[in-house]
Amino acid sequence: MTMTAEQATWFSDIFNRLVANVDQVLLGKTFVIRLGFTALLSEGHLLLEDYPGTGKTSFARAMAQSVAGTTTRIQFTPDLLPGDITGVSIYDQGKAEFEFHRGPVFANIVLADEINRASPKTQSALLEVMEESHVTVDGVTHDVAEPFMVIATQNPIEQAGTYRLPEAQLDRFIMKASIGYPDHASTLRILEGSAVRSHEHVLPPIVTADVVVEMAQLARTVHVDPTINDYVSRLVESTRTATEVRLGASVRGALALIRTAKTLAAASGRHYVIPDDVKALAEPVLAHRLIIDPEAEFDGVTASSIMSQILIETPPPSERQAVQ
Repeated sequence: MTMTAEQATWFSDIFNRLVANVDQVLLGKTFVIRLGFTALLSEGHLLLEDYPGTGKTSFARAMAQSVAGTTTRIQFTPDLLPGDITGVSIYDQGKAEFEFHRGPVFANIVLADEINRASPKTQSALLEVMEESHVTVDGVTHDVAEPFMVIATQNPIEQAGTYRLPEAQLDRFIMKASIGYPDHASTLRILEGSAVRSHEHVLPPIVTADVVVEMAQLARTVHVDPTINDYVSRLVESTRTATEVRLGASVRGALALIRTAKTLAAASGRHYVIPDDVKALAEPVLAHRLIIDPEAEFDGVTASSIMSQILIETPPPSERQAVQ
């Protein structure tokens, strides 16, 4: 079944209401908010690389409130253990059996703050749940809530005592973004509302969690023309042949780009993907999956600049071809 034009209009209306709701808290960051909800409705996870105090926690809380969901915050530290994330089985003497106590990962939106400060062993505790939406403890599988999304953060400046995320874990994030500092006008609005602390903001729910699950399933049915698949394939292949890149984007990256393009198309009120959807998401979806050659990195080459060049050099199909 393919999404209809009427369903696309319904999807777009709710998506825009969700974005406008969170925009009351994260002022002037509409593009990042749209990326966040695109990741959520594509059943993916978001990596935020940003400075302290830019609103990452407020962003996660506002998204959860907008979809009437639950949110938890895990502060990653060097002494954090995998069980502190997933939960542990504790022996109950009265019942003479082990009882599973759920960890903070059992929420709709989980904020993994400064994820690169924990050891690789602890970071890996998120791999299963991010990919399969369940946790296995002592051989027993426990499903997490629906919808489920991890928003992980890391500080791009302070790297002392941190553990760089391995490529396998970076590949699990459907996209990477940065909130950044607000502009002058937004800063003035934030200062005018300084009487209310950030954690005191309570947003009204726009939809229920069940509606979000329905929207995510509906986004899968957006039409993708073979010419769009070919365009995405050529983009991904170009990341592997670029001279400045040691390791290009994986097949998972190509699938992520198609999934998010479908969601963005529906959010724009269309039941089909056009090349502009792919162009808008290529950098946030693919750039963090690239491993840059050390010499090129030393010369100032970044993954974002490589993706920009690839988009220039890779001709897209015409919109007419993509609609057919």
